[in-house]
Amino acid sequence: MQISKDKFQLVGTKISEAEKISKPSLSFWKDVFIRFRKNKLAMFGLVLLGVLIFMAIFGPYMTEYDYRTNDLTNKNQSPSSEHWFGTDDLGRDVFTRTWEGARISIFIGAAAALIDLFIGVLWGGISGYKGGRTDEFMMRFADVLYGVPYLLLVILLMVVLGQGLGTMILAMTITGWINMARIVRGQVLSLKNQEYVLAAKTLGANTSRIMAKHLIPNSMAPILVTMTLTIPSAIFTEAFLSFIGLGLTPPLASWGTMANDGLPALRYYPWRLFFPAIFISLTIFAFNVVGDGLRDALDPRLRK
Repeated sequence: MQISKDKFQLVGTKISEAEKISKPSLSFWKDVFIRFRKNKLAMFGLVLLGVLIFMAIFGPYMTEYDYRTNDLTNKNQSPSSEHWFGTDDLGRDVFTRTWEGARISIFIGAAAALIDLFIGVLWGGISGYKGGRTDEFMMRFADVLYGVPYLLLVILLMVVLGQGLGTMILAMTITGWINMARIVRGQVLSLKNQEYVLAAKTLGANTSRIMAKHLIPNSMAPILVTMTLTIPSAIFTEAFLSFIGLGLTPPLASWGTMANDGLPALRYYPWRLFFPAIFISLTIFAFNVVGDGLRDALDPRLRK
């Protein structure tokens, strides 16, 4: 049976369709950014976080006041054009102290997260890659530490070692790295038998090269999400310790120490507690929203 030529027709290709066909494929991280950008709440959190960090850097320079200087003639002044957030019981400018406190609170959160990242990635990577008895010993040791109540251990270390910035960061990271280690270990266990890892072994790559070039880079998605969510946890812990009197020593200011100073005066001078409390809440909210948005962007299966 023959088919006549009039049954065949040439179909033209639209220019827009041709562009879509010829469009180069997106890289992994560019695709993640596009998905993240579509999440309006996550973008709002990112912008809010940027504003908070900007104010933490430049806020203390926006007024003529120093966060340490006492002025008893102007103590407990309500917010005004002269003192935008009012003053405390020693006449110190609350606006300046708020953003000076932001520097310390965000620094503590970032420092604790970076130390957790370093220890957790190293510990979890070695444990997952080596396997066997090494893995068993390392993870049982981590389980023992994890069994100790986190806040109780932090408070105990602060009491024993004394108050201070370095002591607080150390206390937070004693067990803070364990969650990161578990996540990295799980990722390494699932990746170490992949063909590209086995090929690297066959070519003579040593353990450190395999970890640095193949395993850790391919585990960055959950590592970044975990780190993003670790920072607000550390900021809250610092605020809690400072609030109960185990935080930084004067004249250093953090949001937690400001909240501790402002609580007794809540009835008559509410702004002294309101401003540090609201910025603690906004910062934790912003980090958590960004972390959730990053998690959804990295793993499309979690998107609704």
